[in-house]
Amino acid sequence: MMEEVLATARYNAKVDPSLGIWTWEIAFYLFMGGMTAGIILFAAVAVLGRKEETLTFAHNRLALWAPIVLSLGMTTLFLDLEYKLHVFRFYTSFQPTSPMSWGAWILVLIYPMMVLQILSTLRAGYPTLSRFVERIPGGGSLLSICENRRRLIAWAVIPLAVGLGIYTGVLLSAFSARPFWNSGVLGPLFLVSAIAAAAALAFIGARQLEERRFFALSVVGFISLELVFIGLFTVSLATGAEQHRGALALLTGGQFVVPWVFIAGLLLPIALELLYLRGHRIFGLAASAVVLYEGFMLRYLMVEIGQVSTWREYAIQFDPQLLLRLTQ
Repeated sequence: MMEEVLATARYNAKVDPSLGIWTWEIAFYLFMGGMTAGIILFAAVAVLGRKEETLTFAHNRLALWAPIVLSLGMTTLFLDLEYKLHVFRFYTSFQPTSPMSWGAWILVLIYPMMVLQILSTLRAGYPTLSRFVERIPGGGSLLSICENRRRLIAWAVIPLAVGLGIYTGVLLSAFSARPFWNSGVLGPLFLVSAIAAAAALAFIGARQLEERRFFALSVVGFISLELVFIGLFTVSLATGAEQHRGALALLTGGQFVVPWVFIAGLLLPIALELLYLRGHRIFGLAASAVVLYEGFMLRYLMVEIGQVSTWREYAIQFDPQLLLRLTQ
């Protein structure tokens, strides 16, 4: 009996020497889900601010990118599931104290709202696609209804977008057993990082100089705010318990020593965007690419380091060779 307990509880390649359940698929989903929130927010702000002339791409075309980005992230999330046919179980109940349950239901609500947001600007942004919708019975009437309620839809999607962007960080911070994740800063950190990534993506799609300047300034602003939250996150770990300091050491002096990620991912795009704003347009696309890279790497490192950090060091309690000798 003792051998069975030791074998089933400890000798697991995904547990020893550290937790290794979540891989790149989760980090990619967190990145794409957060960026979707930023896309929706910018599209809504352009409508509410009546910026059709100055933010034409964000006002008329950006909303269509949201379900595409989110669906790519959901695909990797589905690939990560061990029992894929059991995905429906997320929706058999609602657990108010579970961030994962909140996230599952936010995704259910946000998909139809994204569709309404797209329909409200489809004729102006994608006329060819809108003509296809109009050929569907009732499609033209639906487009007109959404256009007439464009601002109401924009107001409605904002809280859902904020919830989607924050929940990706809260999902990790709720794991109190992992000291590296156990910080209330992760929610707003992931949100501002997601908005910066969405601004970088929108910069790539925009064509007007004024609109590109707006998104370049947005990248600088939100990356600067991200630096503030990273500083707060670092301070919270450095001033926490011994396990929190040990978790921080994984990043600053352990196996995950990658200061270049934050230099390249945060300071470099600010410099590139400032050069762009001073008239050196060649640096604009490079800055956007670096911001997108940083957004993913931030979440990848968070997922990896969090799974390594623990409240106590567990020695491997089972030696299969010992069990073989006992059974001989």
